[in-house]
Amino acid sequence: MANPPVATASALSYMLAGAMMAGVAMYFVNQANSAGLFGGPTASTASISDQPKAPITSEDDDNSDSEEDEEEEEEEAQDEQDLKGFEDTSEECKLVLVVRTDLGMTKGKIAAQASHATLACYKSLASLSSSHPSHNLLRRWERQGQAKVALQVKSEDDLLLLQAQAVSLGICAKVIHDAGRTQIASGSATVLGVGPAPKGMVDKVTGHLKLL
Repeated sequence: MANPPVATASALSYMLAGAMMAGVAMYFVNQANSAGLFGGPTASTASISDQPKAPITSEDDDNSDSEEDEEEEEEEAQDEQDLKGFEDTSEECKLVLVVRTDLGMTKGKIAAQASHATLACYKSLASLSSSHPSHNLLRRWERQGQAKVALQVKSEDDLLLLQAQAVSLGICAKVIHDAGRTQIASGSATVLGVGPAPKGMVDKVTGHLKLL
């Protein structure tokens, strides 16, 4: 059987990759700031929440710091229960970013939303205890080059269905909801991050989707 054609890199692909790496770098800078390594105040970050339980907003909201801390603690505890480690496989891992095309987002907006989704998935796994199998899964993904793939869907219903399927398989799945301060309506679900997880497991959820 002939191999499927390999998609050529596009300007959007480079934008997405650059924005994602910048997002992850900013996370570590913020962690260092919070530990007092740079001696400055900690920068305000995007509000992150878990799966279908509450929306993830891509910009700061008006909740108090204490409420946000409580929510993050609850999310981390839920992740401990929901996520699997897939330690029985040495298969390469990947992170898939599923973007809604029906919203008419610009390339820059897509890159920003995809960065939020990447960081949400990364922080979800990084917050797990070192003894949790999924914590080791994250390290494996990092060592293997942090593979990322951008795919597309045409509706919010499709996005949420994919999230539910991923969660049922024990895969990290984070939906980003925009704050509505620029291009689109407040609360709009924009991007779903699936993984990092073994390719075979992620493909069970997103393998039928087209490249962005």
